[in-house]
Order: sequence, then C-alpha cells, then structure tokens
Amino acid sequence: MPRREIYIVATKTSERLAEALVRERFEADDVTVQFGRDGSFFSVEADDARVDVAFEAREAGLGWTPELLTGTAEDRAALEAARGFYRVSFEPGKPQGPVAVFEALWTVRTILEAVEGVAFDVTAFKVHSPRDVEEITELDFDIRDHLTIHAMEATEGERPMWVHTHGMAKFGALDVEMFHIAEDDLPAAETFIHELCTDMAFGQAPPPRSPVATSVGLQFVMLPSEEGRANLRGLDPESFDGHEAHFLTVVSPEGRHNLSEILEQYRGRFEDETEEEASAMADVARRLLPAFKARYQRKGLMEPLTFTVRAPFEVHPEGEDKDGEEELLWAEVLSWGEGSLVARLVDGGRSTTEWRKGAQVEIDDDQINALAVSREGRTLDPEEMEQLLLAERPA
Repeated sequence: MPRREIYIVATKTSERLAEALVRERFEADDVTVQFGRDGSFFSVEADDARVDVAFEAREAGLGWTPELLTGTAEDRAALEAARGFYRVSFEPGKPQGPVAVFEALWTVRTILEAVEGVAFDVTAFKVHSPRDVEEITELDFDIRDHLTIHAMEATEGERPMWVHTHGMAKFGALDVEMFHIAEDDLPAAETFIHELCTDMAFGQAPPPRSPVATSVGLQFVMLPSEEGRANLRGLDPESFDGHEAHFLTVVSPEGRHNLSEILEQYRGRFEDETEEEASAMADVARRLLPAFKARYQRKGLMEPLTFTVRAPFEVHPEGEDKDGEEELLWAEVLSWGEGSLVARLVDGGRSTTEWRKGAQVEIDDDQINALAVSREGRTLDPEEMEQLLLAERPA
C-alpha cells in the first residue's frame, strides 16, 4: 500500500522547526531521524514504522469548508488561521493498523509540544486539539477518536438513511456503509459500525463476500460498494459524489439492504431508563454505598473483584457549545478518599469523545447513582452484590 498523507499539524507560524530542535525532540535509542528523505522535511523511524513529515508555509488558509469538519469552534478557527502546515504521511496498515496510526500520532503530539497549533485528520475530517492527541495516545484505543460517521437522508419512506464512515483509510482498510436505516435505528447502527470498524482496524474482519456471524448468531456480508449498491433503487447518483469506490457495503447474506434483525441486538442499549428504574437504582446506591466503599477498601491485592460506579457527566457534543447535557457513565474505582473517588471510565461518552474510554475521572460520593461489582469478568446480579457487600460487614 502506498504512503499516504493522514494528518496535518496546522500552526500559527509559517517558520518550520529548526533541525536541531527536531533531533532533540525525536531522537532516542529506538528512534532515528532523517532529513530530506524522499522530499520530506524529516522522517521518523521506530521498529518497522516510518513516518514522513513535509512542511508547507502558506499565505492563505487551507480552504476547507468548516461545516465539513468535526471539532470545537476554537480548534476549527485555529485551523483556518494557520499558516504553517506539517503534513504527516505513513503507509497505512504497516506494521499493523493501530500501530502505524499510533506512531504517526506520537509524531503529531511531539510537534504540537514544540509549536502552538491543532491536528487535522484528513481521512476522518476531524480537528484535534493538543490535549485530544495526548489523550488518544495515552488512553485505551477507541475507534471513535479515529472515525467520523455521516448519516444522510438518501431516500424516502420509513428507512431513508444512508450511514457511512470516514477515517478507515488510516488503518489500511475501506470505509463501510449501510443503507435503508430508520432514524430511530441510527444509534444502534453507529454502535454496530463502531464494533465492526474496531475489528477491521486490528485486521480481524473477514474478507469481502464472506458471511460474518455476530455474537447472537445473525449474519451479514460486506460487499465492495460497486456490488453492494447495485440493487439500490430510488437513490440520486449524485449522492455518491466523493463516495465512489472506497467503501464496503453491509448487506444481508442474500445481498438485501434489510438489516433490522442485525440492529435489533443493539437497540436495547439505547432504551432510556424509566424514572422508576432510575430512582430504584439510586435508592440502592444510597443504601449500599457505605458497605460498597468499605468492601472496596478491604479488597485483597489478588482478589478478582472489580468495583464500578455510575455517575452523570456533562458533555458538549463536538462542534457545539451547548451546556447542560449529561450522560450516565460507568467507571471502575481505582482509589477512594474522603468524600470522592478516582476511577477509570469503562466506556466513553456516546455523543462525544470528551469523556474517553480509559480516562481517569474524579467522582464525588454524592454523584453516584448506581453500583456494580464483577467477579472474574461477570457482573453480579443485585442480590449477589448485596450478599457480598453485607456478608462480611464488620460487627
């Protein structure tokens, strides 16, 4: 696969870094730096990965339409105002999809530690702040950091949506698409796509035209888009401008664009709790919290128990400045002090990567509205958890 420009570091200054500073920032025992290789400003090599960085100074901005990009208004403005551009290229998928991406992002992060600017993911139309890049390179892998999902109304009727991704090219894979999705099924479709694309990023997806069985036994097939779109009716061909040949189309094993059964297993994850259910879980949390905290603090070093809590987190959807929206997120307890705890998020927020999977957060005791205990990976049911917490309660 040829080398490809994946990231652009956009900076205020049109002066590039001095070679001596590049060597100081990048060179290490397992990292080498070369200048002028294949027309690049410099190249970074570590193990089997090589990242090339070209530099361009411009008097005018890049010219992309801001509405096409995801990112905060501040980060998009920084991209528009930039006059110096470090163009970061590598060979996608070599030595492995996420490894190549990590090495490139490590290069991006190191540049941003030396200059003021933002990073632009060319494949996913994402603008990242320096803090974003730092978190992506330090926390658990989350495909949402690398992928943009677009949902467009392509037909009329009850299932009008065309859902497709941008960003898989950086992993040496094709983007994916699904047709005839109902608006109510968009969250389920996005979750399905996130799981599928995670497998693809790690090279674990089957080849095109091979049936794939989900965890509940349902099957789907991925076809090259020129085949998968062949039996679509009522779509304006102009809808595919810029989306011609870089996609795998998800269809049923018979080639139909009817994926209701596949998505059904994901719908339950997005059903809102009733007020009665939420109130009941909060009541249990208040009642059992002292015993839960005490049992966590008595946990043995090698004891196979995991303690998780749920709390509300305010989120700001990417590209929007709205306040007051909240998501309930689960976090694994790491330490517990007086009145608050430090925990690691089990899953990131659905509507934004502001709260990333694996991020450490601080939660006040009075914010906790649900509790869970797992033993060797299995979550105990409420009765088992209560028995565990109360059985060993000191007299």
